Amino acid sequence: MPEGFAVRLEKAVHVFSAGHFITLTDELCEPVHGHNWTVAIDWSGSPDRHGMVVDFIQLRDRLSAILARLDHRMLLATGNPFLPVETAQGPLGGPEVTVRFGERRWVFPAGECALLPLPNTTAEWLASWIGRTLQAEGPTGADRLRVAVDECLGQWGVWEWSAD
Repeated sequence: MPEGFAVRLEKAVHVFSAGHFITLTDELCEPVHGHNWTVAIDWSGSPDRHGMVVDFIQLRDRLSAILARLDHRMLLATGNPFLPVETAQGPLGGPEVTVRFGERRWVFPAGECALLPLPNTTAEWLASWIGRTLQAEGPTGADRLRVAVDECLGQWGVWEWSAD
């Protein structure tokens, strides 16, 4: 096996607090609840001429900016066919987001929601969204990327990507 290099970023600042609910089956949707989600990144690649696989500061700052979009928000999956999401003007004039599941209905202020193009707001799918957003917004140069999202002190959802 050839030699490889990677960095791991798992800092106390890479936490976001957010509410969510997911469909567990086609007929079962859990109640609204929240977590203090923790995020860790493993970034593999070739060291540059200064010996760095990635600039820790650039990676830290980009991840912090991405997580800020989720912090103190209601996380809503727009790709779940069992949880239709609609945005409209509310009766008080501000935009609202309505989500339905069977006979249940939730209404949230639009400015307090993160509408995510995911099939569900599980830790696994949140890890995917964070990883793909990180890839799109930089830094660049990873050969492999692993994003882990912990929702409850030891319950990690993981997304992995490889350039291979």
